[in-house]
Amino acid sequence: MEGFMNIFKKTILAVLVSFLLIGSSYADKIKIGTEGAYPPWNSKDASGKLIGFEVELAWTLCRYIGSQCEIVEQDWDGMIPALIMRKFDAIMAGMSITAERQKAISFSQGYADEVASLAVMKGSSLEGMETSEGINLGKKTGAVKKDLKTLTAALAGKTVCVQTATIHQNFLESGDVGKVNVRTYKTQDEVNLDLAAGRCDAALAAAVAFSDYAEKSGKPVVLVGPTFSGGAFGNGVGVGIRKDDTQLLNAFNKAINQARKNGDISRIAIKWFGFDASM
Repeated sequence: MEGFMNIFKKTILAVLVSFLLIGSSYADKIKIGTEGAYPPWNSKDASGKLIGFEVELAWTLCRYIGSQCEIVEQDWDGMIPALIMRKFDAIMAGMSITAERQKAISFSQGYADEVASLAVMKGSSLEGMETSEGINLGKKTGAVKKDLKTLTAALAGKTVCVQTATIHQNFLESGDVGKVNVRTYKTQDEVNLDLAAGRCDAALAAAVAFSDYAEKSGKPVVLVGPTFSGGAFGNGVGVGIRKDDTQLLNAFNKAINQARKNGDISRIAIKWFGFDASM
């Protein structure tokens, strides 16, 4: 009997140690990196506090996982390297799920759609572009090809501003709309400011990023052309996670399912975007 009890105690101890080792990376606290400069996805208030759709959603997902949450600020162009170097455990920064990024990290299922759009200042000659309302670049139909041809002609010789290391820069440099003069910036705020100052003929980013800027600044920024999705624009926005953190990936996927089922993602999206951007 005594021998059995010793074996039983050792087995229980081994299970507990195993659980602690497996869960030690995030069981007590999940550290999430965000940019804090891409409203309304993520930004900072006047006091410097991180706010936005993804910040609020991060707290919600951590609650479903049953862990504390710490959200840290990270420059966009160093986001994936910082994750790989273990500065934090996950990325929630308006990061679209693309095949290129999946070579370096894993993604949860998508939690929101991020349709992109061109923006110009009111009165621009580009306002009159006649294209479809939205195009999915993952489907090269006749209508999509026609719209790309229209965009190629309209953007010829124009300077289009984008945030560096984004799907928007990748699209402009893909050749799908010809040879465009692309000007890159470290943050979306800088893109917005130069667009308003007339240093860009147009800018490309998430449609809600321009709508948010126009509303808060009062600047006459207008969306033109079609909205973009699919292809170079990815398959929605998800949580970026290191490839070896499969347990954390599963935990986020379960949490996203729960948050979607309970209506949390829709509610938070409507609060920050003004419409339901949940997937």
